[in-house]
Order: sequence, then C-alpha cells, then structure tokens
Amino acid sequence: MFSSVLIANRGEIACRVIRTCRRLGIRTIAVYSEADADAQHVRQADEAWPIGGPRPQESYLRGDAILEVARASGAEAIHPGYGFLSENADFADAVEAAGLRFIGPSAASMRKMGSKAGAKDLMDAAGVPVVPGYTGEDQSQATLAREAARIGFPLMIKAAHGGGGKGMRIVRALEDFIPNLESCQREAKNAFGRDRVLLERYIESPRHIEIQVFGDRHGGAIHLGERECSAQRRYQKVFEEAPSPFLTPELRAAMGAAAVQAAHAIDYANAGTVEFIVAPSGEFYFMEINTRLQVEHPVTELVTGLDLVEWQLRIAVGDVLPLAQDAVPRSGHAIEVRLYAEDPDAGFLPGSGTLRTLRLPAPSAHVRVDSGVVEGDTVTIFYDPMIAKLIVHDVDRPRALARLREALAQCAIDGPKSNIAFLERLVRHPAIVDATIDTGYLDRHLDEFIAGDDAAAPDPALLAAAAVAALLDRDAVTANDASPWAQGDGWRLGAPAARRLVFDHRGQPLALDVSGAAGDYAVRLDAARIEIRGARLDAGVLSARLDGQGRRLAVSIIENTVRLHDGDARLELRRLAGDPRAGAGDASTDDRVRAPMPGRVVAVRVQAGDAVSAGQELLVMEAMKMELALKAPRDGTVAELRAAVGEFVEADATLAVLE
Repeated sequence: MFSSVLIANRGEIACRVIRTCRRLGIRTIAVYSEADADAQHVRQADEAWPIGGPRPQESYLRGDAILEVARASGAEAIHPGYGFLSENADFADAVEAAGLRFIGPSAASMRKMGSKAGAKDLMDAAGVPVVPGYTGEDQSQATLAREAARIGFPLMIKAAHGGGGKGMRIVRALEDFIPNLESCQREAKNAFGRDRVLLERYIESPRHIEIQVFGDRHGGAIHLGERECSAQRRYQKVFEEAPSPFLTPELRAAMGAAAVQAAHAIDYANAGTVEFIVAPSGEFYFMEINTRLQVEHPVTELVTGLDLVEWQLRIAVGDVLPLAQDAVPRSGHAIEVRLYAEDPDAGFLPGSGTLRTLRLPAPSAHVRVDSGVVEGDTVTIFYDPMIAKLIVHDVDRPRALARLREALAQCAIDGPKSNIAFLERLVRHPAIVDATIDTGYLDRHLDEFIAGDDAAAPDPALLAAAAVAALLDRDAVTANDASPWAQGDGWRLGAPAARRLVFDHRGQPLALDVSGAAGDYAVRLDAARIEIRGARLDAGVLSARLDGQGRRLAVSIIENTVRLHDGDARLELRRLAGDPRAGAGDASTDDRVRAPMPGRVVAVRVQAGDAVSAGQELLVMEAMKMELALKAPRDGTVAELRAAVGEFVEADATLAVLE
C-alpha cells in the first residue's frame, strides 16, 4: 500500500479521502487555494501546501503546481477526487510521467470516453445498447437537419464534448430544430471550446440509472449494483438511491452485465460509473461513463458495506479486485441528498457567507454525514456551494425515507440560505414516495416543491408554540436568579402583563401578544386566540396542550432564530427586536438606537454632535420591502453614529448612541 497520498481536491471529497487514508495508516497531503487556507481538508490532512489564488484556474486546476507539491512532499500517489482534474487525461499522463501513481483510470481509458460521440460509437461496436442517433463528423446544418428528420422527434441535441447539463436541447418538431441547434452550438462553444454536437432520440419520461463498476490492472471488472438518480433539476441530481425501485431482477442483471461489458470495452481500471437512460418500457441505453468516483458513491457503500476509496487505493497500487461478482454483498436501502447554500425561491441562486449556525444529525448506524465544513466556516463564491451530504440506510425503502425525513428535521443552517426546506418537500412528495419520478418531473412541476411568495400562512397554533418556546428558553436562562425582577414572565403588580413578541416569517413581520406564566399561556395573533397549557421545553422538545390537543414539537433556538418541526414540516422564525411598525421605540434603549431587523441603511438624518429631540428621525432602514424610521428615544446629543448609508446591518446592531 502507498505510504503517502496527495489529494488534488478540496471540501467534502478531500475530507472523505483523508478518512480512509487515515484508517489505512497512509500519510495525507492536502493542497489549498488562498480562499481555503482555513478549510477543513487543510486542518484534517497530515500536511497542507498552498497552490495559488482563489479561482480554480489559479489553484485546483493547476496540474503543474499540484505536481510540484507532490514531488516536494514525497507523495507516492495522487487522488483527484471528483471535479477539477479528476477526468483530465493530460493530468493523469503527467502524474504517471512524474513517477507517481494516478488513483483513477488510465489516460487512454479517459480519452475513449472524452467525446460523447466517440464513446457512443465505441459502445455500439461493443454491443452495449445505445440510443438511436447521429454522431458523424459532418456538422453542416443541412446534414444535421436531415439526420434529425431520420431519427424522428422528439430528439435531443447534445454537445459532443460537454457535461453538467450544458449544451443540451430537446426538440419536438422539425421547424424548431435549427434555432435550437444554433443555440446549443453557441453554448457548447462558450462552455467547452468546441461546438460539435450529436443527435439522439429523446426518451419520454425516462429514468436515470447508473451502475457502479470497478476494474483492476489485471483485466478484471465487476459491478457493485445500481443507483437510481431520476430526481433531477436541469440535469443535476438531487436525490440518489440504491437499489432502484424501478428495476426487476432480470433488468438489474442485464444492466449490470452491460456495464461490465462497457468497462471491458475501454480496458477500464479503478472506479467508474456507467450511466444509462431507461424507458418506461424497460429498454435501457448507454449515456456515458464517468471516469472517476461519483458524488453519490456513499449510497453504494451503505448497501454493500464496502469502502470504495479503499478499493481505489488497492487497485491503484496493483491489487486484483477484492471480490468476485457473485460475492458482492447487498443489504437494505440507502438514499442520499445534498445540502447546498442556495436559494430555491430565487431560482436556486448559489449562496455564500459564514455558516453562523450549522446543525447536522449525529452520525449513527442509519445516518451518515459527509461534509467539508463546520459551524463558523465560510462558503465561498469560488466553488460549489455544497454544505454536506446526508446519506441514510435502513432495511427497506419506506424506512430509509423515514430516516431521511428525521435527519433533515435535525438540520439547521444560519448564514447563507439553504435548500433544506426544498429537500423536506421533495422527500414527502408522492412522486418520490411512490417512486414514479422521471428525470423531467422536477423541471415540469418545480412549483410543487418551492414555497414561493404566496406560500400558505403558518398555522397560528404553531406560531403560538414558537412564541411560548422563545419565552421558556429565556426563562431557563434566568431560572437560577432568585430575584423576581430577573424573570421573563411579564409579571406586574396586580397581574401578569401581556408581552409582545415580533417575528419575521419569510419577510413578513408577525406580532404575537402572550400572557401567562409557568407553562400556561394565552397567545393572540390578530383575531386568533390560542390557549397553551402545560408547556415544557426540555432537551430541544416542546410538549404542551394547544387548545386542548397534546403536541410534541422539536425546537431549536439559536440567538434570534426559532425553529419548530412537527414531524412533517418546519417553521422558521427570526425574532425581531420589536414591532418594526412601531418606530424606534421598540428598537431602542434610553441611549442606543438598534436595528429592529436585518436590513440596509438608506438614510442618515443626523451627525455626531447634533442635538436631537425625542421622536426625531435619526436613520432610515430598508428591510422586508419597507422603510423603517428609527427615532431618538429621548432628548439628547448624538455621541456616535455606527452606520453609514448603503451599509447592511444585522438585527440588534447598534446604529446610534446618545450621550
């Protein structure tokens, strides 16, 4: 076995490779860009070396810099992970030429799969089923239009040297072919430097099913079963599982055999994935071979109990395949989803920023978490915004789905927006639960998975429960203070007073008036009145009777954010400093004016040293599509201004101080 391995990657996959290497006693060497100096893969590796600027072209795509580190650090082999240089045949050649071992397939195998057109011709010649189409060298519009008419519609135009969903168009009529062809060629040229396309018959309502294959350097090849990845958005996988709920035993065996046949056709050694498109009738066709470890490889690891990174290392060092085909174990059902810093309500716009809060489920026999970040780390603008992968396993699909719902309910992220709520809707949707989803379903019905601006108002009972949980959490903090003045129960001479709690829910302020104490409360929200009795907050669980009905709710309160989960859906609220419609009185103390919620300062009406009167407008903020006037709480002189026009401020930030 190797004594040292350099990992030419970052983030989650680099951390994943480090774990296996550490278990096997292999010294790990990380590389990092300027943006990743404090990243987890840098902290977890035995040593780490800088390789350039923050952009991938300045660092992780610089094969020369990576090889220089490999030589200087004494690495014996390089693991490329996925993405970046993992499928770059020239880099694989350079690694071997430097006297090191590339932990992946040979450059020759990669080159055979580097062109979709060439790969399809090669597989067709090897007897692997391929979709009817055209892959010829003649790329004139007349020839392509003639071939399109021959193939029939609908058909797909695909960039011959593309990937990642770019350079792909579905055409349903001959008159639409030329405009789509020109658009596809422009996109392919911009993305991949070449505008060659291929044409394929488009399979309606297809499934995406891929087979994990392994080959060794001695001519052996086997498969480790399939993964179904039919839930996709714009050709990007969002839900992966094994085994496929669609396949019959006969179809599974036929696809596995075809995948091994494909691996033999290109003399494949190491980990690879043969991707097939499957028609509703069960006919399957070769799409491509990914000549690397896939993002979703943990799904296969959980149903087989095998460590695929260890297999990669052993095959790279020259070992034969560890198992024969009929000895590959399979048990239970596994599912993976990916947590991203992205905003589904804004077209899945990637996010960035500091992960002020990152709560993920505890790893167990049923739950695995693969991540490259921890709380306090930053999701940068330079790389893929994945935060973590959640992978679950249980004896069958219904129980695995239940495990996944439980795991997602335990997730909480503050900082950049995330896709947690989207994933929670996804795993409860009938198309997923009933296993009927095809590769185009999400794009056709995305509104079924996105809350949108017109999302239903939250249940008043849950809002009331959130308010009570916030009060109980505050009371727990002050419980050790014997003074009645320290308690948060709103007590006044004569009777407990109502307290107003203001929350932000999806950009809308909600004001609740709460009266009561010691677990018994009455909560008013506009015209609604909710009685809460016997409320108790213990170990993150609120138990209470809401209007007489017993409820048990998971609760997470971190700083100003209150999260409730009822087992089906989450309610996320941000507590504001006061009612934003009430001016500065609720957002100020006697000498400080604070921001009632996150927002941008759009006007500053005074300067330090100015004398002001109570109620005078000092600053104006813009938040939640409205302007908020922040006013002086008393007569006095402005001692300090801590905000300028255009500055973004957080809730409770002090903006002005009076002498």
